[in-house]
Amino acid sequence: MSDRNVHKAGFTSSGIAGGSRASSMMSQEAKSSGGGVRSGGPTATLQEFGARSSTHSSGFTSSGISGGSRASHMMSEEARSHGGGTPRGGTTSTVQSV
Repeated sequence: MSDRNVHKAGFTSSGIAGGSRASSMMSQEAKSSGGGVRSGGPTATLQEFGARSSTHSSGFTSSGISGGSRASHMMSEEARSHGGGTPRGGTTSTVQSV
């Protein structure tokens, strides 16, 4: 995964770019949660990584999630909270897909 992909999707150091994939994602997440974007959710996590240009260094790579990384810890926590698997559309799978 490239930090460039996160920026191209609209997650930037100055916020989410209007009219971007990030903006659409934020809108969809807000609608599905009743009007807000939750902390730790896909949009908030991608924005954090985009602002810091840290997706790759956090363990999200083009060949998968790096063992022992922040990304692997996120995946483990998410799987634990969902009974053993990471859900499609969840934070880990969304960040990895970008």
